Amino acid sequence: MIKRVELQSVISRIEEPRRFIQVLAGPRQVGKTTLVLQTLDKIAIPHRYESADGVSVGDAIWISRIWDEARMMMKISSQNEFLLVIDEVQKIANWSETVKKEWDADTRMGLNIKLILLGSSRLLIQKGLTESLAGRVELIHLSHWSYSEMQAAFGWNLQQYIYFGGYPGSAPLIGDENRWKEYIRNALVEASISKDILMLTRVDKPALLKNLFELGSLFSGQILSYNKMLGQLLDAGNTTTLAHYLKLLNDSGLLGGLEKYSGSAVNKRASSPKFQVHNNALFSLSLDTTFEKAQNERDLWGRLFESTAGSHLLNHAVKNDYQLYYWRESNYEIDFVMQKKEQIIGLEIKSGVNAGNLGMSLFKTQYPDAKLLLIGTGGIPLDEFLKINPVELF
Repeated sequence: MIKRVELQSVISRIEEPRRFIQVLAGPRQVGKTTLVLQTLDKIAIPHRYESADGVSVGDAIWISRIWDEARMMMKISSQNEFLLVIDEVQKIANWSETVKKEWDADTRMGLNIKLILLGSSRLLIQKGLTESLAGRVELIHLSHWSYSEMQAAFGWNLQQYIYFGGYPGSAPLIGDENRWKEYIRNALVEASISKDILMLTRVDKPALLKNLFELGSLFSGQILSYNKMLGQLLDAGNTTTLAHYLKLLNDSGLLGGLEKYSGSAVNKRASSPKFQVHNNALFSLSLDTTFEKAQNERDLWGRLFESTAGSHLLNHAVKNDYQLYYWRESNYEIDFVMQKKEQIIGLEIKSGVNAGNLGMSLFKTQYPDAKLLLIGTGGIPLDEFLKINPVELF
């Protein structure tokens, strides 16, 4: 069984003296529960694992009840420490206030009960952390599976990863693409939208949000103005609504909208977004083709190729505290721009024969201190780039 790189961090933090609540957050089906179960197998601390998945949202006392039971288990076993794990915690109403109350009560009484929280909605988790639990938590973000992980677990080659993306649960189904698409659509996309967004966040136009996801997935790697979106979406409302819905989709690990790189923060916010899926499976889901046919469609495969690099950059941006943009000036373009404090890296992705790009020259003229990298034809091979943590490029 694959052990994700975050496993050792979780183990180390749990074995430390009680300081912070450990929070594992990330999209659905990336292995959060598996990772915490692997942690429980590796540690000697007595523990209890509970999931809120089947608990009524209105059961306000559920967290306090299992916490009291953990205290009792610790007392009966005469242990000086105990670990409580709560999965899908964001499904309980006012969860962060209850966690704060119980955690602070243990701190006052000197009870050494440690805590791991898991949640599939980064938006809801972060809201609770900032509103009630500030200063009490450490956040560990689990992103979609990388090419290296899918290769190690399932023996995938680069072409398979480009098309089928990084959902480990879907890997056994790729021999039957219709079945694979049904799994991605129902078990991942529909569950993420219905359970992680619509049930836990106010969305006045759910059909619009779903249509925006479908449009954005189909156009992954492409820039589309909000006005053009309004022309392609039914009941589209206004650009502010679309921008808000795109943020919800991004926070759920589905679809991001990259801003145009500019020296002005105002210009960045006012720019047309460049759609980018967090997992290329979501791009392929939107296509009316097959894995075999897609490889023979040069333009389409080039878009899938670029989107694979983009998803790699986007997933690591969430974990490694750098910003990801695109750049365009007239007809000149750079596919991605990474920024970390004052450092800037421009990346051009090339899958075809011609590796030339005048946009890189113009970008360098405007930002002479920027580093430029070519990924694909004539540059760093994509399979090697996908094995690099992009923050190491700075």
